[in-house]
Amino acid sequence: MNSLQKKSELAAHVCVAVLLLVIFPLVLGPFWLGSIGKYMSFAFVAIGIVLAWGYCGILSLGQGIFFGLGGYMMAMFLKVEASAPNLPDFMVWSSVDHLPTWWQPFTNFWVTLCAIIVVPIVLSFPFAYLIFKKRVSGVYFAIVTISLALAMTVMIVGQQGHTGGENGITDFNTLLGFDILGDQSKRNIYFVEVGLLLVFMALSAWLLHTRFGKILIAVRDREDRVRFSGYDTAMIKAFIFAVAAVLSSVGGALFTLQVGLITPTLVGSVASVEMVIYAALGGRLSVPGAVIGALAVGFLKSYLSEQFPESWLFFLGAMFIIVVAFMPNGLAGTVQRVLRIKA
Repeated sequence: MNSLQKKSELAAHVCVAVLLLVIFPLVLGPFWLGSIGKYMSFAFVAIGIVLAWGYCGILSLGQGIFFGLGGYMMAMFLKVEASAPNLPDFMVWSSVDHLPTWWQPFTNFWVTLCAIIVVPIVLSFPFAYLIFKKRVSGVYFAIVTISLALAMTVMIVGQQGHTGGENGITDFNTLLGFDILGDQSKRNIYFVEVGLLLVFMALSAWLLHTRFGKILIAVRDREDRVRFSGYDTAMIKAFIFAVAAVLSSVGGALFTLQVGLITPTLVGSVASVEMVIYAALGGRLSVPGAVIGALAVGFLKSYLSEQFPESWLFFLGAMFIIVVAFMPNGLAGTVQRVLRIKA
């Protein structure tokens, strides 16, 4: 990365921080600030996709799996708290007479927070390592991940009494006894979310500027040479895939807090492909670009679904095709190219 790129990336980080911390809170009302918070939860996923796809060449079409894991784990804690001392309503309707054993850890808030970080690592790292050890990559890995996203959706819908089925987990309004639906609460959650996002942005940028970041690019461009140099490329790819999984899980947990529900539609193939579009539009080689892409696509998705309820997905698909065909490095790459020309 040359000096111009470093300066533009730093400027982009500062612009994103000012936009989220100063401009949005000053000019937007509670409704739109909550909407930005919802879009921002997908920015965590987009950052992970930048690390895995943009810098390591791992195209995953199953990030909705880990987004859903984080969202459901947070929703389980909130639902148990809202229902106490009784069982969650959907369990009662399904004739479940006691809290399932695998729900028990999520009666504790701190265990839930740990699980949001640990469970994605435990699931993603061994899976990815075994897959990459067999040298499965490219479109084949994308097919595997999108298949798993579909399978997880079917599993969630089929376990009505344990997961809420097609309706998901809804109807909770407190966190540790504090209201999470009021305007001031939404505002507080928004600032917590911005703080976490900026921390993850800084950590991701730092990681990419280390020697490990250079190795990631080498694995993406010439994996065979890196392997012949003595590096365990399967371990490297599995590690960065696990990092992306954790980011997705954190985003899912924050989504549940912001929106007040989690459903199987956020786990499946459509949601997972949309998450890739966030990174593609913003720039798959730019961390702040991924954040801007998530905010832009989130807003367009809401606007187009209201204006064109039956055809908005076609607009979203057309946008992805246009970005791939004419802006392969997204908005961030376009801006950098313009700056390079002017310089």
